[in-house]
Amino acid sequence: MSRKRFGTLAVLMTALVVLALVAMGCGSSSSSSSSTSPSASASSSSTAADQAHAQQALAPLSAVPTFVAAGPAFNAKKVMAGKSILSIPGTGTDPFYVQMNKGMADAASAVGYKFKVWNNQGQLTQYQQGLSAAITQKYSLVDLLAGPDPNALKPQIDAAKSAGVLVVSSHLSGIEQTVPNVSANLPVDYNKAGRLLADWVITKDPSAHVLVIVSDEIVSTGAMRTGISSEFGTYGPGIKFTFVNVPIPDWGTKIKPTVQSAIVADPQLDYIVCIYDSMSEFVTPAIQATNSVGKVKVIGFNGTPFVLDLVRTGKVEMDLGESLDWAGHAIADAEMRLIGGMGTVKSMNIPFRLFTSTNAAEAGVPANFSQGYGQYKPQYYKLWGLSQ
Repeated sequence: MSRKRFGTLAVLMTALVVLALVAMGCGSSSSSSSSTSPSASASSSSTAADQAHAQQALAPLSAVPTFVAAGPAFNAKKVMAGKSILSIPGTGTDPFYVQMNKGMADAASAVGYKFKVWNNQGQLTQYQQGLSAAITQKYSLVDLLAGPDPNALKPQIDAAKSAGVLVVSSHLSGIEQTVPNVSANLPVDYNKAGRLLADWVITKDPSAHVLVIVSDEIVSTGAMRTGISSEFGTYGPGIKFTFVNVPIPDWGTKIKPTVQSAIVADPQLDYIVCIYDSMSEFVTPAIQATNSVGKVKVIGFNGTPFVLDLVRTGKVEMDLGESLDWAGHAIADAEMRLIGGMGTVKSMNIPFRLFTSTNAAEAGVPANFSQGYGQYKPQYYKLWGLSQ
């Protein structure tokens, strides 16, 4: 049997297995799903109203974001005199973390306080060592950036707090999620991001079939799942959607075959939602392999530069971006306020921006992590009393 025929047969067999599992109500260790059924009785007027709601939610996001301060101005140099912050990111090498830490480091340099990143490879023992080092080196605050789980670090967090060190989780959870053990939590509105992804589909096709790829081991995924489900349930009753869970270590090996199987199993599949847009690296080849370019569209969240390049060239339809450099400055702002006894900000006010082929070039050609979001640094410097 030729390799080509064997490959075709393998895809068909995989599709039959997927259909059988769905019929049996079974799942696998790497995936789980839920869906809604299209509403045959939905009136055209209610559909139009639902689409109008979704369009209204998306409309402001194509423009350059406007800076909104998280709190009143303060004298940052005075607050941070003799103070220091240690950041323990989820991992020290991923560009997602590197860019946010760069924003935090730039803020520290501008204000004039000690800032250090505890480099690691995402291992629990390394997080524990970072917290111990914060105690012995007498840091004022430890930032657990978008990864280290406070549940797994309770003894070390308790020891740090007993030594007078503030321990703060940042960019880890949605605003409605509770994060235990820490001195404060600085969330991002992941629920809103999920709703906006759903809104995009609603505006395009109120009867779409949608595959949503998630990674459930990430804390923020719960908020995004809820946002997508609630928005489709309320404003997209005619949309059929399915969640499939692919853990991060399996992205490179499982996303492509999962998407190929889904496309074969459901010829009506219209959209694939990558809740973390880097997933699209493995989604777009699956669409090409199934000759579904132009039929199955891809959207995502994060604003990762290579994905914005895919948006600009038409391979991804839309990406909801967030400036990681802005996020780093926002985290620094909120943590300086904590050190200064001003309490936890209600929101860090990190904005989203919607990128399509019409405006993706504003993020740079090729795209970068921070371009396309306007001028926010001068606003922070003014807020911190560094300039007039």
